[in-house]
Amino acid sequence: MQIPLNEFEQLIDEEILKRGLSYYKGGAVTSFEERSNGEYEAIVSGSEEYNIELEINSNVITEYNCDCPYNMGPACKHVVAVIFHLLQNELELNHSNFTISKKKKTKSVTQQVKDLLKEISHKELIDFVQENSKKDKKFRNFFLASFGHLSQGQSKEFYQKQIHSILQTAAGRDGWIGWSDMKYVVNTTEPFLENAKKYLLSNNFENVFFISTALLEEMTEALQYGDDSNGDLGYFIESAMELLSKLMQEQISKTLKEEIFEYCISSFNQNLFQGWDWHVGMLHIASNLVLEENEVDIVLNCLDTVNGEYEREQTQSFKLDLLRQYKDEKEVEKFIDKHISNPSIRTKEIEKAFVSRDFVRVIELSKDGIECDKKNKPGLVKDWYNWLLKVAQSEKDTLKIIEYARFLFIDNFHPQQDYYQILKEHIEEKDWHPFLEKIIEEIKPKSRWTYVGLIREIYIKEEWWDRLMLMLKENLSLENIEQNEQYLSKDYSSELIELYSERITKYVDKFVGRNHYQTACRYLRRMKKLGGNDKVNKLIGLFRKQYPQRRALMDELNRI
Repeated sequence: MQIPLNEFEQLIDEEILKRGLSYYKGGAVTSFEERSNGEYEAIVSGSEEYNIELEINSNVITEYNCDCPYNMGPACKHVVAVIFHLLQNELELNHSNFTISKKKKTKSVTQQVKDLLKEISHKELIDFVQENSKKDKKFRNFFLASFGHLSQGQSKEFYQKQIHSILQTAAGRDGWIGWSDMKYVVNTTEPFLENAKKYLLSNNFENVFFISTALLEEMTEALQYGDDSNGDLGYFIESAMELLSKLMQEQISKTLKEEIFEYCISSFNQNLFQGWDWHVGMLHIASNLVLEENEVDIVLNCLDTVNGEYEREQTQSFKLDLLRQYKDEKEVEKFIDKHISNPSIRTKEIEKAFVSRDFVRVIELSKDGIECDKKNKPGLVKDWYNWLLKVAQSEKDTLKIIEYARFLFIDNFHPQQDYYQILKEHIEEKDWHPFLEKIIEEIKPKSRWTYVGLIREIYIKEEWWDRLMLMLKENLSLENIEQNEQYLSKDYSSELIELYSERITKYVDKFVGRNHYQTACRYLRRMKKLGGNDKVNKLIGLFRKQYPQRRALMDELNRI
């Protein structure tokens, strides 16, 4: 479809026009260039970055393309945003104030469908559905997904066959479901979920089970031949597991309980979902259905077969919960002693001992955890030290508090307490600054950014601004200047202005594109707030002189 530039607002859907205008005004057109006479290429940033190509001849767009999946009209919002940019920034066709003109009111598509359905006879409608079901697989799949629940004799296989047909249609001849094909899969499969939710409300629990398990099996298999970067297949799997979980909360019959239990155990033993979370998830569902002790043993035996360190740790905690629920205390304690190296089990035992103020047990488990995990799991070591600190705090043991808080302050990615404040409260004032100097001296040779951040934290808390300024100069970047500006602006505003000026100049020289120009101008505005108006004006003049061909840059500079 060719689009005359002076009429394009009349040819495109009003809602798409509004969105495209919003994108343009929001600076979403981040790159625009003329490849050759009348041929343009642009990038529009939305939920992702999309590439747009336009060809223009005599103010008429003769060709246009966007790599987004939109296919519901003549042009998408990304193309519209580029057209607005083209009119305002490139062709200068006097469209400085855009408004969306109202189109002549016509019947909506929905209303047209309603009117036609009143006129079409029952036979004509049947013939239409039958004819299109024969020649159009997508139409047939959607029809069956929407109305298949009215058929007699539903089963897992009944639904599985329909879902499989949808996936195979989307896969096409090459056997791969691409990202753009997933929209069809979602739209056509969604009715199955909607019907399952209706069945749940109407107590038709067996069909909920059929639909959920059919979705689980087909969507899990489809992960091997489909692009699930948007999480569409995962959405159906999660929804199916959620439906099964909700089913467990209902008053289902003994026969259905046995059927679901058998399916969960069978799917686990057959490794239908091996490698995915819902592989073990099947056993969680089964555990909610146990009626006799021998069924508990079946689940426990399945758990013993799980491989992989992470999976084993998960299943050990799960198994412990089952033992607590169905076995005697002696068997529970034996299992805990055998698997105390499991962090989840160790943590629960420490928590239980701490609540009962059995601090000897807390210290024993924590120190054992430190030895067990210090080689391969340093993050867990911090957790065990934190329990030692909590015990020291409870017993008001000042020396231990300082020892543990110092260790946790120096080397901790995710602090559970304010270790700096704990140290300050327990170290005498005359010893405080020497104590900090020893910490700084100890960690300064280490080059990792975490230690730089820790020293910076000390400088800020102690208000050592001269040392913070020196650190900034040693680790100079626009982000670091901005990060430290609130602390240094009172005493070092002129120095900050110079640092900003130096880095912005290098930034504009190195990077192109509207988003980078917006970043540079944001830092120019920060310079102005620091009192650097003269320096900002000089930089603007310099950029106008050096980069007159960068129209987007000129546009952003005008907004300062």
